[in-house]
Amino acid sequence: MRLALIALLLLTLFAGCAGKQEDAYVIGFSQCTGDDEWRRAMLDGMQRELAFHNNTKLIFRDAHANSAVQVKQIEELLRNGIHLLIVSPNESDPLTPVIEKAYKQGVPVVVVDRRTSSPYYTAYVGGDNYQVGKTVGEYAAALLGGNGKMIEITGLPRSSPASDRHRGLVDALATRPSIRRVATLNGQWQKDIAKSELRKVLPRFPDLDLIFAQNEVMAMGAREVCNDIFPDRKIRVIGVDGLPGQFGDIQMVYDGHITATALYPTGGEEAARVAMNILQKQPYQKENLLQTAIIDSSNVRMIKMQTDKMISQQNDIERQQARIDEQLEIYQTQRGLLYVMTGLFIVSIILGSVALYSLIENKKINRELNSKNEEIVVQRNRIQDIAEKAQEATESKFRFFTNISHEFRTPLTLILGPVEELLRQKNESPAVRKNLSLVQKNATRLLWLVNQLMDFRKIESGKIRLQVSGNDMVAFVRELMLPFDQVARKRRIDFRLVTALPALEVWFDRDMMDKVFFNLLSNAFKFTPDWGRIYIHISQAGENVVVSVQDNGSGLSDADMAGAFEMFYQGKNSTKGTGLGLPLSREFVELHQGTIAADGKKGEGAIFTVTLPLGQAHFQPEDLADAATITSAFGRTAVQNEPEPQPAQPLPADLPSVLLIEDNEDLLGFVNALLQDQYQVSTATDGRAGLDQCFETVPDLVVCDVMLPGMDGLEITAALKSDLRTSHIPVILLTAKNTPEQQVEGMQARADMYITKPFSPQFLQESIASLLANRQLLRNTHFGPGVAEAEAGLSRLDKKFVNELRALIIARLDDPALTVESLGKALGLSRVQLFRKTKALLGGGTNELILNLRLEKACTLLRNPDLTMAEIADQTGFTSQSYFSTVFKTHFGVSPKDWRMVRS
Repeated sequence: MRLALIALLLLTLFAGCAGKQEDAYVIGFSQCTGDDEWRRAMLDGMQRELAFHNNTKLIFRDAHANSAVQVKQIEELLRNGIHLLIVSPNESDPLTPVIEKAYKQGVPVVVVDRRTSSPYYTAYVGGDNYQVGKTVGEYAAALLGGNGKMIEITGLPRSSPASDRHRGLVDALATRPSIRRVATLNGQWQKDIAKSELRKVLPRFPDLDLIFAQNEVMAMGAREVCNDIFPDRKIRVIGVDGLPGQFGDIQMVYDGHITATALYPTGGEEAARVAMNILQKQPYQKENLLQTAIIDSSNVRMIKMQTDKMISQQNDIERQQARIDEQLEIYQTQRGLLYVMTGLFIVSIILGSVALYSLIENKKINRELNSKNEEIVVQRNRIQDIAEKAQEATESKFRFFTNISHEFRTPLTLILGPVEELLRQKNESPAVRKNLSLVQKNATRLLWLVNQLMDFRKIESGKIRLQVSGNDMVAFVRELMLPFDQVARKRRIDFRLVTALPALEVWFDRDMMDKVFFNLLSNAFKFTPDWGRIYIHISQAGENVVVSVQDNGSGLSDADMAGAFEMFYQGKNSTKGTGLGLPLSREFVELHQGTIAADGKKGEGAIFTVTLPLGQAHFQPEDLADAATITSAFGRTAVQNEPEPQPAQPLPADLPSVLLIEDNEDLLGFVNALLQDQYQVSTATDGRAGLDQCFETVPDLVVCDVMLPGMDGLEITAALKSDLRTSHIPVILLTAKNTPEQQVEGMQARADMYITKPFSPQFLQESIASLLANRQLLRNTHFGPGVAEAEAGLSRLDKKFVNELRALIIARLDDPALTVESLGKALGLSRVQLFRKTKALLGGGTNELILNLRLEKACTLLRNPDLTMAEIADQTGFTSQSYFSTVFKTHFGVSPKDWRMVRS
């Protein structure tokens, strides 16, 4: 009976194999329009790819560029029970709701060519339209030599390819102001519409150099219009698509009708492949971006030969596919018959030999089991021996590290002691004190690492002992945050404690918990960028206190979270450290019967959570510390902060201020030391931070590197020179770029000087002194009538500032409430910015300018004998006649009455 059942099962299996075929799928394809060659090429590519999958049916619908029609067609496809929907949207916004509806119904959606306005789709296949626009922009800039006029003809405004290509073109031309887009036309992807729009504007630009049309038909229409209106000029035309064939734009480039075209693959084959991977539960990517390239006269011949050959080969493949389909039908029939015959033959053999096979197999299995048991016993003994030896080796290593750690403590003590004594002395130079502080900082850091290794060894050997006491957790964390406040302010990190608890008593070992939270904060500051945030949350959850350290830094991958608390583990983002900090923290927390956990996502920050039970019932009596032995762990020096240096001799307040923006710490320190005795020097290591500091402090001169994180030196220079607050500041670009073209680019950004590396320190010092001296020559210390003379040599923006400032003051000279703050508010500047800009341009403060203009008007009014002194004081904004007389005499050396008598 058993043999008959086995034979029947095998026969059924082979019969099933004979009839097994690929699952049948119905795919709906909604095309925005099928009226152009590019769309037809997409459909052809999709049909060719699906030809390799049997029993797969493609239902095609053409919306003829009508969004409302396309929505109805998609709803019809969904009602017909398709397994997957492929959509090439006519417009993003109108098609988004129906595509979301399909996606939420469980129908996979593959969006082709044009994107929707939401992420609710299964996969996207299409060219990188932003890169297409950017590539065309860069090619146009090179083609025009960086100077010229162009017109852009876009597709439908609400379609993603049109907006993305436009955005890419704008970004590519943003750094090339000499190339002007004189017009942007809406061609709606149609040749006739593009021609009509172009005819309206083209006659206004007889000196036009180039036209960029966002597809091939609009490009051909643009060429026809150019030939009609300007038959004698060869205006360059660039299109997009790169279609092969007799009527494609590759042929247009080859024939010289258009200058170039950006290759934009149809993505038909790729969309079909992604669709089949989705239906067959195979891996696939959600975003499938196709590459682009420029086709022009330099490569069109080769590309045309290749595409013509590909078309010919594709026709041959289609003919061969038809023959293959015929052969497959014959093969399927013959294979089914062969499987049936083979199955019957196998059944007959099995029925005759299964009994003998079972007997032999049982004996073989018994022998193998006995052999395996013997091998397992031998391997177990070997593993025990290896484990014992490994434990001995580990113990030896730990003993070695413990001993060497103890040996480190003596020389470290001998280093830190003399350094601390030297720092107490007040007769050392600032440079020596700075170097001594550096030695102290790194020696303290080394001592901290040695102590960390020794703590870990104590835990491994079980010799560490708790000394718990009742502490206010909120006050404890606030105290722990103090060493990090200076670092947070320097790096502009939002560092705060978030809790609703005014106080909470928790029993813990202060020294251990100090090391735990200090390590978590050190890691948070290490992986959090400048201008980031680090929050410490304290809350009570039942009988536990929960303390979390949260940051928005580089985050944790799944592998990092799995191995974060393993000894010596270092994630891919970690470039420093021993790998002991988090494992040691976990051991300390677990000694308190608590837990520590890590969470986060890659690129989105991390959060480490420590949970400790409240009360002291979970501790042994020997774990409780005596009152006499309770000490604060904050007596030690914070590892991350430098020792506080002795205050240096203050520089004179009237020294010019210089801002250094340089990301190389060594070079920044060198230049800072070079200039600090002559100027008030401030520094920044990031381009964006340096620009913000310029706007905030308005220095007298900026020395800036070109290659910087955040924002490069050329962008900083352009931003400073175009802003009213900083347009007067001289800028020196300090960089390793030394070619003539790069230097010209720096001067085009309106830099005042371009110094290449390596540079002479004396030359840099003299250059700064020369620029500041030349700026001083442009100032005029005589306000009032002399203000116009002081404008000589100023930029257009600075002249406008001086004129506006003087006009605002003159309009309110009779107002005693006229203040610097009100003037700054009217000009959009702060009090400090207004004062520094006025002083830099005119040599004096804003209050001096107000006073001089009032006295100038007073002199004019004194020539009128009909006006009394009180009236003149009132019309010039002085609060009283006596105050007016005092100020006038102080300024001119005579009283107003005597001045009037002399002038009358």
